[in-house]
Amino acid sequence: MCGENEDFAEKTAVCRTLKGVVKFNSTWSSFCICSIEDLEREMEEVKISYQNKTLALERIQVTEALRTKLRNDDADSKEIWDTMKHIMLLSTAILKSQQNSRELEEKLSEVKQSRLALKRAGECKLAQIHETKRKQKEELENMEVGEMLTKARKNLQQEIKITTLIQNIFQSLITGSGVNWATDPDLKAIVLQLEKNVAGL
Repeated sequence: MCGENEDFAEKTAVCRTLKGVVKFNSTWSSFCICSIEDLEREMEEVKISYQNKTLALERIQVTEALRTKLRNDDADSKEIWDTMKHIMLLSTAILKSQQNSRELEEKLSEVKQSRLALKRAGECKLAQIHETKRKQKEELENMEVGEMLTKARKNLQQEIKITTLIQNIFQSLITGSGVNWATDPDLKAIVLQLEKNVAGL
């Protein structure tokens, strides 16, 4: 019994040791992976920094070489001056073109926005027109024939009254002017036409 307990204790100790080793190996692997990624990142940053410094140094060297060359009053320095002036002119033209391009893009954007607003307003107005026509159609369909006839009769009577009034006014004007309308064929035809009763037509 004592031997079995010792054997069990020994096996338990071995298991604990193995668990510790596995846990340590897992942690160590994670640490190594993180360290490699950090080192790669640092190497990339150092590489970029080195390239930037190299470019800056090359620019300084080229600038200094140009200054030295321009101090000499010879054909090469004159050609360099002309080239630099040409580059300046081109740079100015490019900047101006870019500015014009930006302004045109802004104007184009404004035109597109205005066009979109007009399109929406047109669609809204068209929808209102369709809705108005639909309502008018419904009203006409719902209106009874008797109501339509009554309305038409009232309108006709009103027109007859107005026409009769105008006839009377014209007759009074012709009569009051003292003109002998009977001797003028055109005027006579007008007077005879005015004497007709519109209501009886």
